[in-house]
Amino acid sequence: MSLTIKTGSLEEPGDIKVIPAMRRGFLGHCPACDKGRLFGRFLKVAEQCDACGTEFHHHRADDLPPYLVIFIVGHLIGYGILMTETRLEVPMWVHLATWPALTLILCLALLQPVKGAVVGLQYALGMHGFGAARAKKIADEDNARDGYRNPGEDGSPRFR
Repeated sequence: MSLTIKTGSLEEPGDIKVIPAMRRGFLGHCPACDKGRLFGRFLKVAEQCDACGTEFHHHRADDLPPYLVIFIVGHLIGYGILMTETRLEVPMWVHLATWPALTLILCLALLQPVKGAVVGLQYALGMHGFGAARAKKIADEDNARDGYRNPGEDGSPRFR
């Protein structure tokens, strides 16, 4: 009978904490390494991280970021309108000039960070292919550390 004792940290090397991954995504950084950029354009997620090579094409943020932005901005603007109407006497033209412009600015300012946080959440939870990609990356790192090479890595043809 053999006894196996695990030593080291309690976390697996591939475990990612949700809050740091979402914070990194919110700031537009890679959820894996916090060094590379998450977005290639305003709302277009990059294919992979420039720093660590993590692939992002797995993400499926779809409609969640706009829903969250509408929810947040709607509550902020609604509260602002309510407080302005109950505490101040402002002409209607000021309301018509202020609130739509503020709504548009807040929506545009929050859409990319919220999408980044959703992609970070998907990465941390291993959703939509991120889990398999992380497992493959960890296996490749372990194989590289052990000196294993795939056939054909040195430029020689693979066996057929």
